[in-house]
Amino acid sequence: MYADLNGKVAVITGGSKGIGNAIAQRFGQEHMKVVINYNSDPEGAQKVADAILDQGGQGAVTVQADVATEAGVQAILDAALTNFGDLDVWVNNAGMEIKAPTHELTLADWNKVISINETGVFLGSKAALAYFKAHKKPGNIINMSSVHEQIPWPTFASYAAAKGAVKLFTQTIAMEYAKDGIRVNGIGPGAINTPINADKFADQAQYDQTVAMVPMNRIGKPEEVAAGAAWLASSESSYVTGITLFIDGGMTLYPAFKDGQG
Repeated sequence: MYADLNGKVAVITGGSKGIGNAIAQRFGQEHMKVVINYNSDPEGAQKVADAILDQGGQGAVTVQADVATEAGVQAILDAALTNFGDLDVWVNNAGMEIKAPTHELTLADWNKVISINETGVFLGSKAALAYFKAHKKPGNIINMSSVHEQIPWPTFASYAAAKGAVKLFTQTIAMEYAKDGIRVNGIGPGAINTPINADKFADQAQYDQTVAMVPMNRIGKPEEVAAGAAWLASSESSYVTGITLFIDGGMTLYPAFKDGQG
């Protein structure tokens, strides 16, 4: 769909499943060369790589790495440069959540969520920015946020805190590097049918409760988020930087008021 993406090199962290899987495959359909990072699912990552090649992607490789470490992020960048010789788009998608009442949340669990969802975004962005600056190229960074950068989420304080940080981090570096032609944007998915939500959505009561929070009255698909990522990566969004693109069926529109209540 976006001719300018043909042949470009993209990194997707946490690309072995869910939204990362969908973005990687969509980039493959755009004939990009894709680096799929994973932490603990080599089989899943390889399936994504195979699907990309089957769908016309110009290349696909997998790389195991912890995005919360400088060594891990360097390994991801090295995989892009060794296999494809360049970098054009970096998608900080890897993430996790831990549910716990805040007064019971352990420091270890807090640090685990912050390290992946916040520090991982910083380290990935830093590596991409340094490469783009060194090569004087107008690169593109996409940070996966959430509706919970805006909507409080009790018992998920660490997740909401990290996503709130991602929002202002994205806006800050978008402003800082706009003069270099580097665009930085976020995507804020709402309720999406991914493996992380599989157990919750398998319970009909929880599924129905979630749908009731969405003005469009349905759960989103990973492919719908991937479509937003492809647009943000392309020149069709060339005048867009520093935003969060909410892909949420209207979840951020205060759905409790959707029937004229209040």
